[in-house]
Amino acid sequence: MVNFKIETWGCQMNEYDSQKMAGILKSRGYNEVEKEEDADVFILNTCSVREKAAHKIFTRVGVIRKKFGKGKIIGITGCVASHEADNLFKKIPNLNFVLGTRSIHLIKDAIEEALKGKTFCDTSDHEENLNIKPEQIDRKKMVKAYISIMEGCNNFCTYCVVPYTRGREVSRPIEDIIEEIKYTIEHYGIKEVELLGQNVNSYNYNGKTFKDVLIEVDRIKGLKRIRFLTSHPKDFDEELVKVIATSEKICKYIHLPMQSGSNKILKLMGRKYTREEYFEKIDMLRSYIPEAVISSDFIVAFPGEEEEDFLLTMDAIHRIQYDNIFSFKYSPRPKTAALRLKNEIPPEIADKRLFVLQKYQEKVQAIKHKEMEGKIYEVLVESVSKRDKTRLTGRTEGNHVVNFEAGRGENLIGRFVKVKIISSTFTSLKGILV
Repeated sequence: MVNFKIETWGCQMNEYDSQKMAGILKSRGYNEVEKEEDADVFILNTCSVREKAAHKIFTRVGVIRKKFGKGKIIGITGCVASHEADNLFKKIPNLNFVLGTRSIHLIKDAIEEALKGKTFCDTSDHEENLNIKPEQIDRKKMVKAYISIMEGCNNFCTYCVVPYTRGREVSRPIEDIIEEIKYTIEHYGIKEVELLGQNVNSYNYNGKTFKDVLIEVDRIKGLKRIRFLTSHPKDFDEELVKVIATSEKICKYIHLPMQSGSNKILKLMGRKYTREEYFEKIDMLRSYIPEAVISSDFIVAFPGEEEEDFLLTMDAIHRIQYDNIFSFKYSPRPKTAALRLKNEIPPEIADKRLFVLQKYQEKVQAIKHKEMEGKIYEVLVESVSKRDKTRLTGRTEGNHVVNFEAGRGENLIGRFVKVKIISSTFTSLKGILV
């Protein structure tokens, strides 16, 4: 029996792809292991959105080879594989196989060739193989299911490598999406799903839009929560918000990346909206859903970003008062149009701007979390707390992380419970079972 171990780097879509590969291999008689020393095959499912992520993969392969020698089979899948392709064999000695994001259905073939002492590389666009049967996806003991509704991106933002690693947009038939969700409910007892796509609200299959997907998923019996990632502001419209507002299942948590508060920088990024248009969408969202929890992404120190542009970003953050922000320094990525831009920002200025942004957001989140103290929220219990084994960790509908006492030791993982918030930090909430 061949033992394999999958290490997942990056986003939820990568986690979903890892579940697919694990399911395919297990259905073919392979055995998944947790301990490194037990693995015959290492599969590194990679991310290339950030420059450091790709470098970490090269380092990780070196560590495995140094620790276990040449006897272990090592393969790289995911975005780095799609981006680098054959070059990986030149950069990484004794690498056994490479599979792109749309070639993971060939994982068994890749390993079998490696076992014969041959290398294997496929980064082709197997669009027709994006759908994998629900029973072939190994979801383990997760309390929520990731469900891909589309893959790829047509936006080509100037800083983003995704269109080159995930390809152009391809939407799945609604029928297949519904079938997969129903299967996860029946076989895993899952009550929450997260619909995935590089830009979910550009979903389009035979004239059906993302709004239609949400309406159909909302009708599924046994499902209690529906989330989705990620939305592009240019496609986020009033009709979609109306569907979210009228549903009891769709979480009132919206992740809407702004990236910059400066129209000059937004244009250089190729984002296809202005700050004014973004503000209008936020106002529209809050008019329908006043309680909406809103998060965003921001990139600082994009080429050409002057102090005035950064201050416009800070003004936007101050005006909107986000519940959460994911913020990064600009990271140049191969093939992207931003590489041709001039006026790079010195690292010390980039560091300072990111520090200022993050410190301000920490204060905002601390205040928002403080306002939640004393209130009771419904929490989906996800796991035992990493820091304290006597506590459980879960999330509210608004995606807030809550840690609370495990009580009398009941098996609450995967269940919804009422929790009263008793204290908070800017990152999480502490509560007690009601």
